[in-house]
Order: sequence, then structure tokens, then C-alpha cells
Amino acid sequence: MSTHEGAPAGVEVLVPAEPGSPVVLITDCDHDSFDAEIAVAQQAGVELRLAQARSLDELVAAATGAAGLVVQYAQITAAVMDAMPGLQAISRYGVGVDSVDVAAASARGIVVCNVPDYGTEAVSDHAIALALAASRGIARLDRGVRAGRFDLEAIRPVPQVRGSIFGVVGVGRIGHATALKARGLGYDVIGFDVQAPAGATEYHGVPVAPLDEVLRRADVVSLHTPLTEATHHLVGGRELALLRPAAVLVNTSRGGVVDTDALVAALRDGGLRAAGIDVHEDEPVPLGHPLTRLDNVVLTPHLAWYTEESYTELKRRTAQNVVEAIAGRRPRNVVNGETR
Repeated sequence: MSTHEGAPAGVEVLVPAEPGSPVVLITDCDHDSFDAEIAVAQQAGVELRLAQARSLDELVAAATGAAGLVVQYAQITAAVMDAMPGLQAISRYGVGVDSVDVAAASARGIVVCNVPDYGTEAVSDHAIALALAASRGIARLDRGVRAGRFDLEAIRPVPQVRGSIFGVVGVGRIGHATALKARGLGYDVIGFDVQAPAGATEYHGVPVAPLDEVLRRADVVSLHTPLTEATHHLVGGRELALLRPAAVLVNTSRGGVVDTDALVAALRDGGLRAAGIDVHEDEPVPLGHPLTRLDNVVLTPHLAWYTEESYTELKRRTAQNVVEAIAGRRPRNVVNGETR
């Protein structure tokens, strides 16, 4: 571990800088390299530090003197901000900023940034892959072959793609890309988006309808909405009951958009045929979690965003956002607009 004058104990200095230079702290991160962030920091002349801090006490201790934070999982609350009077910017790896109290940041004049469009192709690819894998029972068939079983009944009914209806909930960048790919495969696509004007029949080129109608009609429902107070458990017991028993649910957005207990019950009791889930209310998924014991679920560990290209872009742009903000320039992606 590198050390540097002024760095708190247990904090690695990735890029040392001249005394008095701004400090950016990566609060926590499970990535395997930081080459992109290092290159940005070196070019900007800022000191870049790395910690693995999640709790309030850990964050406050690690972030001494930091002007900017780069965040993966850590919860950046008002209490964290109040303990860091020099904090100017928070930049999160990824699209969602539900781990940051954005209102508190705005009230304190702290800029909050994200990277909303880095994983559009990767996540939409993954959503389609999960939809097909769950619809055709690929994982269950694979396990059967390895165990010497031929079990068609376990995956029936298997509908063909052409003529099936693919529902997209959230027709933003990723949802729109997913809709286009689904249409290219032969699905009939229908969508829902809270931002669509009242009475609209099309939004961003996708036919739209009320959420309940999409849920009732779709053979596959793919979720692409951010996690907010309004979308927490957007798909719960009532919504799952609207789905046809032969339908498939795919979630590559945020785990909290779906009520996990209700999803487990629907999958277990036959209310829903299958699901493909990349994001989870508890991450990492606990060993023995009920979802892991169901054969009609395809699970991946919140990696829909990953391709080599998206990985590099995410890291570079997350670092660029925080560096721009602490330099007094407007970053490319600001979540909270004007601060005071």
C-alpha cells in the first residue's frame, strides 16, 4: 500500500500530488484495476486515494480532506456530508444514485454526478439474453443434461419469439435499446414510461400503454426504471398477479423495483413461469436465498452492465465527472442541477 503525507491510515494513495492539491477519494470499489481513474487524476493534477469504507465512521475517517468522492456501494448520507465540510462533489459509478442523499447534497451545494449512458448496449444485450434464457428454460435444461436427464415437461410451455409480446417498463436509453433489439428478434413490443404524456400511444418510437395493460398483455416484461421512492416495489404482489402464469419477468434495473418476497411466491406457486434477475434487493445475494433454490429463475450478480468497453468508459467518466466538478466546471452528467 502506498502512503503519502496527510493520507489517513488504511487509505491507499493511487496518485500522489503536490501539497495543497485537491483530493479525490474512491470510497469503496470492487473493481480489479484503477488505470482509467489514475490516468484522469494524473492529467488533472489531483491526488487520488482508495479506501474500502462503507460505514459512517469508516467514511469520515477515510475522507479527511477530500474535495470529491467516487462511490460504488457506500451510502453517502447527510451525516457523511456534514462530517466533510470541504466536500464539493460526489460521483457514482453507474446510472443509479439511490445510495446518495441527493436532496441533502443539493442543500449543501454539493454536486452529484452519475454516468447514465455508459452501459446502454451491455444492459440491453443482457436483458435480451435473460429473457431468452428464462423463456426457453436454458439454465434448467443445462442442469438436466449434466445430471443425465431429458425433461421437456419442466420447461413447458415454450413459446416462439415471433408473435410474442415483449413489455418494456421504462423506455429510457436502456429500455429503448432493449425494445429495438426485442423487435429485431420478432417480438411485438409494448412499453410503459411514467414520463410519457397522458394519453400517449407512442413514446420514443415505442407503442405505450398503462402499466397494468402492459403487465396483462406481455409474454415477457423487462424492467428498466430507476429506483426512486415512486418506483420502490413498483412490481409487487398486485402487479405480479396481473401477469399471465406463462409470462417471464426480467429485471436489470434495480433490485428494489421488485418486491422479492412477492416474486418468490409467484415463481414458487405458479403465478409466474420464470424470471431472469440481475439485480437484487440484497447484494451480494445471501447464500441460501429463496431465489437461489428455484429452478425457474436465471440469476446473475448485477453484471448486466459489463463489457470491456463499458467497464473502461464507466471508470473514466466517473473520474472525469468529479474532477470537473471540483475544478469549478460543469461535469458532463449532473444529477442535481443547480445547487446552493
